[in-house]
Amino acid sequence: MHTSVTVASLNIRGVPLTGSRLTARCQAIGAFFEASDADVVCFQEVHTYYHLRQLARQMPSFRYASFRRTLPGPAGDVVTFSRLPMSATAYHGFGAFPHAPGIPSLTRLRARMKGALVTRLADPAVSVVNTHPVANTDGDWSPANRFSPVHRAQLAALARVVRSVPVPAVVCGDFNVDRDSVLFGEFIAGTALDDAFEGRCPATFRAEYLPTGEMPHCIDFILTAGEIKAEDTEVLFTGVQVLRGGTGYFSDHLGLLARLNCLGA
Repeated sequence: MHTSVTVASLNIRGVPLTGSRLTARCQAIGAFFEASDADVVCFQEVHTYYHLRQLARQMPSFRYASFRRTLPGPAGDVVTFSRLPMSATAYHGFGAFPHAPGIPSLTRLRARMKGALVTRLADPAVSVVNTHPVANTDGDWSPANRFSPVHRAQLAALARVVRSVPVPAVVCGDFNVDRDSVLFGEFIAGTALDDAFEGRCPATFRAEYLPTGEMPHCIDFILTAGEIKAEDTEVLFTGVQVLRGGTGYFSDHLGLLARLNCLGA
């Protein structure tokens, strides 16, 4: 019986989309995790099956991949790779959201496609939730912001998913919500999740991709529930990385990794 699991999370997107060296980045990301001690890797913004294939080809020891098929690509753009056998997988869409004046049409479309991927490991018996709520392009998480109703509805849907899965559980992803916001505080209060980084994680969206003068925020998380505790954590890809044909950032996000004790699994 396994008593520990190492979980990583990364939003793989690079900004801007044009000239983002997609193939080189996906290959380098996959190769990094293949050489790492991660047991489970939760990816967000895996938009197409091309993205998925490029990652999978570099991660042969991750024999198990969890996602729900849709015509363009994995549902919700979320995929979970695992070296450990899986016993179940399910995708839960967030559903409709309330009227939110001022939300762009494209954002409305994207919001309807969002959800949470739940993967149950066989041993240890841990539920891994991989999620990616819609982005707030204003970078303002105050209650009066136009994105607030959408985020509140999606976080409420995510909270229902979290409360429905067997514990122990790990919830990972790019939440697109600032750690210090009321929205995130309400979500944590409603789920009783613990932050594996105990609030010490730095900003996870790169300042280099923000407009001049804007501050980066911590919007990516590894959260735990039940008798599961973080023994060690790491922030990944903090600097420029080696890519095929040169150097660059793997993503506009930093990656997160947590080594977790699962004695209660």
